[in-house]
Amino acid sequence: MKQLLLLILILFMVSCKDETVKNTPPKKVDVIKRDKPYEGKIIKIDTSLYAKFESPVLVDFYAKYNHETVWQSTEFRKIILNEFKNAENEGLFSDDYRFEKLNKLETKINKLSDKELVDYDLLLTYNLQKYIWHISQGKLNPKGIYGDWDLKAKNTDVNVILLKAFKENKLQTVLDSCKPQHIVYKRLKKAMEILNSFPKDTLKTIVASEKINPNDTTKVMLSIKRRLMYWNDLKPQDSLTKNYDTKTVEAIKRFQTRHGLAADGVIGKGTLNALNFSKTRRKNQIMANLERWKWFATEMGNEYLIINIPDYKLRVVENNDTVMTHKIIVGTNKRKTPILSSKLSYAVFNPTWTVPPTILKEDIIPATIKNRGYLASKNITVYDNAGNVISASDWKTSKARSYRYVQSPGSFNSLGMVKIIFPNKYSVYLHDTNHRDYFEKWNRSLSSGCVRVENPLELTSYLLKDTLNYNLEKITEILKTGETKNASIKTPVYVHQWYWTAWSEDNILIFRDDIYNLDDDLFKKMK
Repeated sequence: MKQLLLLILILFMVSCKDETVKNTPPKKVDVIKRDKPYEGKIIKIDTSLYAKFESPVLVDFYAKYNHETVWQSTEFRKIILNEFKNAENEGLFSDDYRFEKLNKLETKINKLSDKELVDYDLLLTYNLQKYIWHISQGKLNPKGIYGDWDLKAKNTDVNVILLKAFKENKLQTVLDSCKPQHIVYKRLKKAMEILNSFPKDTLKTIVASEKINPNDTTKVMLSIKRRLMYWNDLKPQDSLTKNYDTKTVEAIKRFQTRHGLAADGVIGKGTLNALNFSKTRRKNQIMANLERWKWFATEMGNEYLIINIPDYKLRVVENNDTVMTHKIIVGTNKRKTPILSSKLSYAVFNPTWTVPPTILKEDIIPATIKNRGYLASKNITVYDNAGNVISASDWKTSKARSYRYVQSPGSFNSLGMVKIIFPNKYSVYLHDTNHRDYFEKWNRSLSSGCVRVENPLELTSYLLKDTLNYNLEKITEILKTGETKNASIKTPVYVHQWYWTAWSEDNILIFRDDIYNLDDDLFKKMK
């Protein structure tokens, strides 16, 4: 009996202890006091209603307001609904934020019961938090989609943003500040506006088996002319002929220029592919680009290089002003140029080139197996693990991938006369090339991942900012020595290798070929 009483006492004490733990008061939250007068009535929220949202951020927000409704302001509600309604302007979808349901609730706001008002309040907050997250850093996470994208993760605190909007009573201003402010993003939004002004696209796909040259006569020209008139590249005509006349040639050249194609007036595969893009597909492309721009850095530095991979352009920007523009050659679809942001470190004159693993495996070793004289013809020296030079006669296929292959400096070097280094995990850099004729091609997706720059000596001299030691004349003298020399880039200059295929200029739509086939896939993932 004593043992039984002792057991009951222990169980009672444990039970009391458990109850004490369960009843431990929650962590204290600094509740925000609201100044009267305020519009509408404030209603207490049953905290059990939070469960269906499965959102700790939602709970934390309402805890700040003592678990009471917050959207008494008609002005604020209209701002939110208007943002949701026009979400497409930011590359987002109204349905993601329950716009139709919320708008119906707003239309009968004065007839809603207290329970309905609470539900409306919670829905507004939950969807606005989601919307702020999406306009600040995108709907998707690039790290979950791409293996060759290295962008610093953003971490938006939606509640800090919301509390700021309430405190300053400037909801619209605060929401606008969450959106990317870069000029390209704004030009993308303008592109969406321009595109939406076009009528419904009912034109059929254009099929042509051969190139069409000026003065050719072909039935397909009727469809081409209609397409050019639709996109405002060709002025409307009362009657159309099958002849590829002068006015249509000029219209095609305008169209080709807008799409980054060789403006030669010849209608080949590239021009035909661009002509066959429908209004809907262009819209999807713009939305995909708007999503991508939300992933990019908001702080780019006072001075930076911005590389648009599909545009084959490098621009030097200083204090928001483009001071230099260079043509570039970028990676092929098989060996893509990675997307990244970094800080320039130093330039190397008369660089050697250590062959990277991919090029070694796919290019150098197969060529050497076919012809042992290949390495000498390319001025490549082979070293073993001990640093000993391996002659062509001693080169063994079985050990080929364990050797180190180094190309000597010189005009024949694959890196050309200079390379510009910045830290990154892909071992890519900017460099000159021994194939400068490639810059005349319109399709310059030709490299193995690094970015080749036209007129690199001018760029390097500018970046070094040392007119005494590194002006073009001094650089030329250094190059003549044939000796490898490093030069530090002392002024903070950043490099941004990014990817966008659509924008607008002077109210004209601009598109580029999606060389890595990213746009359609990204739009599908967004949906």
